[in-house]
Amino acid sequence: MKNRREFLKEMAAGAAILGAETKFTLGAVKTAARSVGKSKVVIVCDEKVRTPGPTPDGQRVAALLDHAMQTYANSQNPVDPWKRLVRPGQVVGLKVNTIAGKGLSTHVSLVEAICERLQQAGIRAGDIIVWDRTNHELARAGYTLSTAPGGVRCFGTDSVGYEDTQLSFGRVKTQLSKIVNQCDVIINVPILKNHNLAGVTFAMKNMYGVIKNPNAQHGGGCNPYVADLNAVPEIRNKVRFVVGDVMTSQYEDGPGFNPAYTWNYNGLMVGEDRVAIDYTGWQIIKRKRAEMGMQTLEQAGTPPLYIATAADTGHRLGSNDPGQIALIETTVA
Repeated sequence: MKNRREFLKEMAAGAAILGAETKFTLGAVKTAARSVGKSKVVIVCDEKVRTPGPTPDGQRVAALLDHAMQTYANSQNPVDPWKRLVRPGQVVGLKVNTIAGKGLSTHVSLVEAICERLQQAGIRAGDIIVWDRTNHELARAGYTLSTAPGGVRCFGTDSVGYEDTQLSFGRVKTQLSKIVNQCDVIINVPILKNHNLAGVTFAMKNMYGVIKNPNAQHGGGCNPYVADLNAVPEIRNKVRFVVGDVMTSQYEDGPGFNPAYTWNYNGLMVGEDRVAIDYTGWQIIKRKRAEMGMQTLEQAGTPPLYIATAADTGHRLGSNDPGQIALIETTVA
């Protein structure tokens, strides 16, 4: 990860790039975000985010994040949305997804941008933990491992282990990563992709990366296990926000990386409602599969049933009703 001075310069340059060259077409609003009582989800895309090469440009990613967060919070200041999420003195965890390797993992540039804004919101660098299951997976995806005091820490659960206490909800019985209990707030930073059993893996299924026995939670297409896991109080209460990486996504043959089925969606999706986020991600994959002339996930036998389960009266984790999701989709013109 870059040092603070280098990244501040990139953030400023990125904001200047988008401010000078682009505008957001807020006329592309699917559902009015001001609808009272609805779950707000914001998607912002920038077709130039990979300019000039195949990898997302750090400056543009940082500016894309600002636009997404400011649109969500209706804020003119890029730091204010983060001040509403976190308070100085809190330990903030960023749960990324790196199981598929560098081609289909949460982009490092996105995590760097989030870390910078968190620090500007008053969170000490040493109080930010970027983590996933293992050090190996993080390093393979391009993350720099670090446990040095005073800086942003980045390490896998395999460095610290799992809690001894077993937690349960519904059919899930598991032990959490010790990192969960080190954090006051968790920001979920998943990547959108197909899953050969669950249909879709995005926000809620990313929590499989914080438990000791994820393989035991895959029966029935991961239903009701994904919903049950997210209803465990430590996960329900600590995961406050989702910054979904949809710059690169995969619509078939996931969750492993298969470049034949990946495409550049070039966007970010943000919101508080993890169910609404996953429902919206499912619709993106559904549209892409239709565009490619493929079966729906239902026809393929892998519908993401856990999304409806997470919304039911036994879980109440959010809404999967499109009439109750206030969706804003914007593009950089």
